Amino acid sequence: MADETNVPRVPSSIRRSRRRSPVAALAFSLALHCGCASLLPAQATGQATGQATGQATGQAGAIRSQSVDAKGDPIPPALESVTVTAYRAPLGELESPASTRVLTPENLRESAPITLDGQMRLIPGVETFRRSSSLVANPSSQGMSLRGLGSTSASRTLVTEDDVPLNDAFGGWIHWEELPELSIHSVEVVRGGASDLYGSSAIGGVINVLPVSPGSNFAELKSDYGSENTYDNSLLLEGHRHQWSALATGGALGTDGFLTLTPAARGAIDTPSNVHAQNGLVLMDRKIDSQTGPIRLFLRGSGLNEARNNGTILQVNSTRLWRFAGGSDWNPAGGWLDGSSLVFRAYGSNEHYRQTFSTTSVAAGCSSPKSAPQNFECLNRIARTPDDEMGLVLHWSKPLTPGLLFVLGADSHDVRAGDYETTYAKTGALTSTIDLGDRQRQTGAYAELLYTRDAWTVSASGREDWFGNFDGNQLLPVQHTLPSISQRVFDPRLGVSHKLGAHFAVSGSGFRAFRAPTPNELYRSTQVGSLLTYPNNSLLSERATGWETGVAVQQRWGTLRTSYFWTQVNRPITALTLNAQSSPVTLMRENLGQIESRGLSTDLELQPARWLTLQTGYQHTNATVTKGTGDAPAGNWIPQVAHNMATAQLRGYTPKLGTLSLQGRISGHQFDDDANTYLLHGYFKLDAYASHDFGKRIEVFTSGENLLDRAIEVGRTPTLTLGTPRTERIGFNFKLGPVAK
Repeated sequence: MADETNVPRVPSSIRRSRRRSPVAALAFSLALHCGCASLLPAQATGQATGQATGQATGQAGAIRSQSVDAKGDPIPPALESVTVTAYRAPLGELESPASTRVLTPENLRESAPITLDGQMRLIPGVETFRRSSSLVANPSSQGMSLRGLGSTSASRTLVTEDDVPLNDAFGGWIHWEELPELSIHSVEVVRGGASDLYGSSAIGGVINVLPVSPGSNFAELKSDYGSENTYDNSLLLEGHRHQWSALATGGALGTDGFLTLTPAARGAIDTPSNVHAQNGLVLMDRKIDSQTGPIRLFLRGSGLNEARNNGTILQVNSTRLWRFAGGSDWNPAGGWLDGSSLVFRAYGSNEHYRQTFSTTSVAAGCSSPKSAPQNFECLNRIARTPDDEMGLVLHWSKPLTPGLLFVLGADSHDVRAGDYETTYAKTGALTSTIDLGDRQRQTGAYAELLYTRDAWTVSASGREDWFGNFDGNQLLPVQHTLPSISQRVFDPRLGVSHKLGAHFAVSGSGFRAFRAPTPNELYRSTQVGSLLTYPNNSLLSERATGWETGVAVQQRWGTLRTSYFWTQVNRPITALTLNAQSSPVTLMRENLGQIESRGLSTDLELQPARWLTLQTGYQHTNATVTKGTGDAPAGNWIPQVAHNMATAQLRGYTPKLGTLSLQGRISGHQFDDDANTYLLHGYFKLDAYASHDFGKRIEVFTSGENLLDRAIEVGRTPTLTLGTPRTERIGFNFKLGPVAK
């Protein structure tokens, strides 16, 4: 198949070999990171030095050893994957103390789901707040969970693209349809706390989306259609002339959806949950060869427009999001700065979010809320939440000695948000109006030392963060000043890795991390189904402490990494039940006492034959409340976290037949609520993808999700809702330009 990457492939002469000495390996990493030609073999200069740490460097390293190259020939499995995200510097699997996984271009393209959240589920332990696909889920249930820590509407995992956070500025959830499909090159996943470098929200880890980098004149059109009138159409245009590069990409995706309620619970008001979304992205890139060192300048803008139906006639929401980013990557030449790398980013966003809420009943007037099916519905609230976001990022790195890298950085993030709501009585009469505004700012500075000598790699880093909410005012229904919040936290991390010969390594790391409460958690009510959650403006930040230790093996047959992890979160923000008998059921956000997640994760990648690869993983998590209160006593499970989860992807490719990929995911049971009252049973899901090339430019593919048509329990609110049934789709991919693309 003709894809595979939009950055130059690292030549075989400089790829990581199992025989490379640790010092040479670090020299290679530092050269990639800072663009130091003197640290690379002569033939590597200009090909592996690339762009910013999070872009070309990561993309070159993210090409997995088990991939198939542009000519269809398997790359030898002895090559080692390189990731950037965990330490803001390239490290191989045997050198990195952190547990990382990479979703390659092949993984993303050959995954049956069309959305990024579905593709992320190829990694065990990766799960959104609820099991449902973002194609049919309310955005406020799309926070990301790693390491069994769960999430609320906000994510305990930070999602970034090129140093720009993608978590919603107001609510902390993720807009999974925001990025055009063809703009994504690969994804790096770091499991475990990373607030020492990334600040708030990185309690469970960091998901870093590595973007496509324009480098030639190229065009790609992808289109598919399937069950439930599901469609996914994407177009990519690239241009390159001299030192200028440009990229424009966008798409339309959506589905007419399906009824998420079980047949017995469906009533006259129930409608299919669905989404119809459009996205786009434009990038301008300029490279300058100056006497002070090569400089890259860029400007990027993107937009998302989506409309959702949340399962009833009256429950809908819409999002319009504009995002921009600009910056520079400079590799100074000469003087004391020679060999270093300086990265600057300025970014911002403007979002308008609108949602309607209702109560349902079997009788007219919404007077009998606990019966089913629901045949009557009453509008009870309309909410609009606009927000504006601005941020700055600056980080600098320099190799101080051949084995010592120093990284220094700072960033600031400012959000101005409003909440304008109108509430209604069951009779339809207006009852009250809410009008409030708030401002939140987070600023942090960090430093890191990364040292390698002989078979040892040692990293030490720390970050100081200042965050606060201020200028909060409520004008309606009663005018008053909202309480200000101010807090300062320090988060260190220490990691050690030791190679035992050429094929084995042991590692360990310890960290502290935090997550600040979002404006949504502090000031705005949210509703999913029949669950209404109230805000709490007295919330404090979540504080996590954790450690993990692991063993990594890299042989010609593949790679294996096993880790034991332990994370304890103090003051976790959760939704505690206030009244289970009301309609809707009411909850309130509170700082719970303490939760703890400990367990074992294993990732295995094999290539039993030149045409066949297997990627599989398993995570066992004992995720429980250790200090509880009320309906969530000690010993209860963390809501929405399964204690056992496993995934597998089996991929076969031959030039004559094409590609066949089978993906399986099995998950144990879990609970929907903090009181562990509503049980969600385990499930097994089987997906498949197949494609065939017709010449060098046309590919035809088909895929299917949930091929066994299992009833996957997604939520009990308290009515049971189900996940995606069996769906199929068929499509094509057409390319114009260099075949190597």
